Amino acid sequence: MKAPKAVTHEARLIGCGPRLAQFFAEIAPLGDRIGPILVQLPPSLAFDAAIAAAFFADLRTRWEGPVALEPRHVSWFEADATALLIACRTARVAADPARTPAAAAPGGDPALAYWRLHGSPRLYYSAYGPDTLDEIAAAMAGTGAGEVWCIFDNTASGAAAANALALAERLCPPAARSP
Repeated sequence: MKAPKAVTHEARLIGCGPRLAQFFAEIAPLGDRIGPILVQLPPSLAFDAAIAAAFFADLRTRWEGPVALEPRHVSWFEADATALLIACRTARVAADPARTPAAAAPGGDPALAYWRLHGSPRLYYSAYGPDTLDEIAAAMAGTGAGEVWCIFDNTASGAAAANALALAERLCPPAARSP
C-alpha cells in the first residue's frame, strides 16, 4: 500500500496524524495482506531530521509492519538520514531510474529490501531486458534481507507484468517450486 499524497506531497509529512489514521482505517480490511507501506516523497522534499523523526514516530504508533521510503531528494541519502531510517525500522527504496547513485540500491532498515522500477530509459514505458533482469535478480538474492519486494511501475506500455513474471522465473525457477 502506498501512503496517500495528502500525507507525502500536500502535508509534506507534517501534522499527518489524522490523515494517517484515516489511511490505516481504510486499509485495515486487508488484514495480513497489506505488505509494506510505501511512502513516496516528492522530489522537492529535502530531509529534515525533526520532521522525519516526528512523522516516522507517528507512523510507527499506527503500524508495526514493514515500511519503505522512496525519497527523491538527494539529502535523504546522507548518513544522518540513513541512521534515522534504520532507527525507525524504515527501508529506503532502490529506484530506477535513480536520481543519485545511492538511490539504485536499497538502504535504511536491512530487514527489508524494496525495489521500484519505473522503466528506463523512458520513464513508465521502457521494458527491462534480460541482462538487466538478471542483475536485479542477483541483487535481490544477495540482499540478506528477511523480506524482499519489487514493484514494476513501467505500466504505460504494458511491460510491468511481463517483467515481473520474468523476474519471478529468475528468482524461483519452475523446477525449484513445490507442487
